[in-house]
Amino acid sequence: MEIIDVEINGNYEPLVSVLMTAYNREIFIKESVESVIHSSYKNIELIIVDDGSSDNTIDVVKALMLNDKRIKLFQNENNLGDYPNRNKAAGYAIGKYMLYVDSDDTIQPDAIEYCVKNLELHSTSDFSVIYPHQDVQSPQLLNATTAIRKHFFEKSFLNLGPGGVVFKRDFFFSNDMYSIKFGPANDLYSHLKFASKGNVLLLPYRYLNYRIHEGQESTNKYRYLYLNQNYINGVFEDLNLPLSTKEKRQTKKRYSRNNFITIIKYILKTGNLMKGISAVRKANFSFSDLL
Repeated sequence: MEIIDVEINGNYEPLVSVLMTAYNREIFIKESVESVIHSSYKNIELIIVDDGSSDNTIDVVKALMLNDKRIKLFQNENNLGDYPNRNKAAGYAIGKYMLYVDSDDTIQPDAIEYCVKNLELHSTSDFSVIYPHQDVQSPQLLNATTAIRKHFFEKSFLNLGPGGVVFKRDFFFSNDMYSIKFGPANDLYSHLKFASKGNVLLLPYRYLNYRIHEGQESTNKYRYLYLNQNYINGVFEDLNLPLSTKEKRQTKKRYSRNNFITIIKYILKTGNLMKGISAVRKANFSFSDLL
């Protein structure tokens, strides 16, 4: 597959594929698109994949396409859902790097330029993440072992959404893209999967403007009651984590107990015992993890 890279004013600029999935986002998507096309980094393609919107999302995008040929619109015949659609969007990408900008979020004008510059400087990196803690003041490259141990035993940083990650496209596809097994927790599982297989670059710059509103999947707190445990089960059953057997057992117990306590708190707060019991069953807790 051809990758279109350019040289501007003597600077090498690899093509960046910006991926935007959309479903009924007519209120927000214009602002999201404009934050991308007005970026200081110009060598981009903006791939928008609509997942069967019933509002005016498509019309808004088509109007924006008239003035910028870098915008590419694709429409799904059937609604795929969040993460299958994210993977489909990635399938259209031809850039060296890929980043997701959700159709209700925006990015800073220098976001893409900043990420590309640092990924190119750290050429052995496979993907980057926005790092939210104060112990890292400049970009820092971690191998798989260091990244996984830092996440579990020092400061968690891989529990972020796709908008905070930039991938080398080849790495993303060689490691099976995003999982589609864990609903809105697919990112939590997948980022641990990617970190266990490659080098991750920590970027201490919050270039993503994350919008919180009622239409987001993340506002469905009930599903997270059991999906948080489902993805943890998957992490420790499926992934080849660079941890000892004892560390894996103890870490899984810690997460499982916290998830179980969260369900108990939900029952006490809502008084809905039946939904709480249902969440426990769907979570597939191991009895040994709760001892």
